[in-house]
Amino acid sequence: MKIAYISTYLPKECGIATFTSDLLHAVALHNQDLIQHVIAVADRDYAYPGEVVFTIDQQHQLSYIAAADYINNNGYDCVILEHEYGIFGGNSGLYILSLINALHIPLLVNLHTILEKPNVDEKAILIEIVKRASIVVVMSNYAITLLKSVYRVNTAKVRLIHHGVPEFHLSQEEAKEKKGFSGKKILLTFGFIGRNKGIETVIESLVTVVKNEPDLIYLIVGKTHPNVLAHSGEEYREYLKSMVDAYHLEDHVQFVNSFVSQSDLVTYLSACDVYVTPYVNEAQITSGTLSYAIGAGAAVVSTPYWHAKELLADGRGVLVEFKNPALMATTLAALFSNQEYRMTLRDNARVFGKEMTWRNIGLRYSRLLDKVVPSLDGFKENVTFSKDEMPKFSWKHIDRLTNQVGILQHATYSLPNYKEGYCLDDNARALLVTLLAQPDFADKRHDRRISTYLSYIYYHQREDGLFHNFMSFQHNFLDEVGSEDSFGRTVWALGVLLRETKLTSYYQLGHELFFRSVAHFKQLRSNRAIAYTILGIAEYLHHQSNDEVMVELMRELIGKLIKEYEASSDDSWQWFEPVLAYDNAILPYALLTAYPFLNDEAVKQLGLLTLTFLEGITVQNGGLSLVGNQEWAKQGKHISKFGQQPLDVTAMVFMYREAFRLTNKKVYFARMIASFRWFLGENDLKLGLYDEETKGCCDGLESYGINRNQGAESTLCFYLAYIVVYRAFIDSAQDSK
Repeated sequence: MKIAYISTYLPKECGIATFTSDLLHAVALHNQDLIQHVIAVADRDYAYPGEVVFTIDQQHQLSYIAAADYINNNGYDCVILEHEYGIFGGNSGLYILSLINALHIPLLVNLHTILEKPNVDEKAILIEIVKRASIVVVMSNYAITLLKSVYRVNTAKVRLIHHGVPEFHLSQEEAKEKKGFSGKKILLTFGFIGRNKGIETVIESLVTVVKNEPDLIYLIVGKTHPNVLAHSGEEYREYLKSMVDAYHLEDHVQFVNSFVSQSDLVTYLSACDVYVTPYVNEAQITSGTLSYAIGAGAAVVSTPYWHAKELLADGRGVLVEFKNPALMATTLAALFSNQEYRMTLRDNARVFGKEMTWRNIGLRYSRLLDKVVPSLDGFKENVTFSKDEMPKFSWKHIDRLTNQVGILQHATYSLPNYKEGYCLDDNARALLVTLLAQPDFADKRHDRRISTYLSYIYYHQREDGLFHNFMSFQHNFLDEVGSEDSFGRTVWALGVLLRETKLTSYYQLGHELFFRSVAHFKQLRSNRAIAYTILGIAEYLHHQSNDEVMVELMRELIGKLIKEYEASSDDSWQWFEPVLAYDNAILPYALLTAYPFLNDEAVKQLGLLTLTFLEGITVQNGGLSLVGNQEWAKQGKHISKFGQQPLDVTAMVFMYREAFRLTNKKVYFARMIASFRWFLGENDLKLGLYDEETKGCCDGLESYGINRNQGAESTLCFYLAYIVVYRAFIDSAQDSK
């Protein structure tokens, strides 16, 4: 068997790095034929040992994808991921998702941190990791409780294996002599130093304790945490030293400011009479230092954080209230003055600690590895998706962004951003959503929505038939004439209105607005504006199919797209422009939509040809990997992956729906579904953009993570795609009867 560990690794001074090294060597004790390598996550260059075969640049996502390729192409049987949010790049460490979801082999995950109150990204990331994993290992029972109650994950694949500890063979006196503490009573804290460790509580308590224990030495062993050093320097350590000076404890407190070796650590732990972890809050699901203390058979005093309450149960230690120096003093004094009490705690801890030795932990992992079988969770090709699995349609966020004027274009998180005002683009989209949703999702406010968005469009049309686009919250137009894209999207929405509305007054106004704009159709130059306008004409022709003037106008606009294709395409670049930019799929979609009205096979074939070219770039492993707006995709150059926009996904959904309708090829139906699932997490970051709480959609995928603002464009695009997919499921079910 060949195993790859994904983790930080020694010589990096990091608890996860130490854990991984210990686990690797412990597993090797039970299987001499096992090949184990490390894929090391690095924040800088390190002189790694030979087992490190690949290095991931922590803050570069492409490095994670390259690591997945390396694993997939080098015969590994299983991956063991050490997960801690802070060791991976991206918001809350999200880059690791692009690696694990590209793997073709089973994944075993060790969860080192499980938060009770995660932010949106932290929760989504952990859920996705558990979903993808074959086996998940946690180190406390409370971790399982949190996975159930907070993350709502299926815990059938979760196993409890305690944090491993070294074996302790030195007697206490030998250890004290080795460190020069013969005849002293040793109180010990070790690990990275930071304000959350609460060491000041112990120092303050010593003022009382040392009065009766003049030979007591409190050893604070460990460097300041690297993150603390980066932001605050040695401020906390200096604060602790000032406390020592102020309380005249110079003879009783010693700082060992180093990342000690395991052999040194074993000696310190063997020497201590009492070990103390005075953390300041309960949110600590795993403590390696506490595990080591139990393994050493130390008498332990701790504040009641989660792991401590569990590990020190049944007489294995004493719990003391958070930030209570007086109670800490009383507890420590009782332990140092009562050797029998101290020895009882030590004996209880030692018995439990024997089960936690790395030798025993390595055996448990070896047995797990033998049982690991490939998990299909997260493999898109094997996942079925039905209408019943779609989120429930909701007007909640659309209505939140809509007032008596229209829909506001931007949001700050989920709240309307009045500062940015309104735009024609989004009100045209809002009208489109409302009209297309009418057969399946109309409610008592439906007519009011149509009236609001249509009135907005009416207010924005100029006398010459063109439109303003942007308007401030104070109702002042911010442009003389809007973009061609906003013009085309409005024509599309008006075409749908003429096809769908049952109210004469809406039809009459829509007809007037539509035909007032027709005079400008032939002057359009933007490919996307031309495509939107073609879609509007097609909607109109669905109920006025004998309007030959409009058919010929459609033919002329299609001719413009064909000329653009001929000017920009070659054997390797079959597209309308020398760049793939935004809303790309709307161009093939327009061709496919026009085909039934023009009855021109060449138009259909060009639509399918450019569809194939587009998906060759944007469809990978059965899911969407869109062109991002940072640099776009230029002929013969690098394809930008961020930021990806919901706008592009919706166009892909429309395009595939029309391709399926014309060809009846099931692959197009499947890719329509796969495109929609981009919103639900089947994307490059493996995070959902649809927000179940707000019923809105986040604005896009950025290199740092999800853009959590939920503006009108993204939310309306989500629901446009939703309606198309929902209706496709219904139509497919009816066709199969």
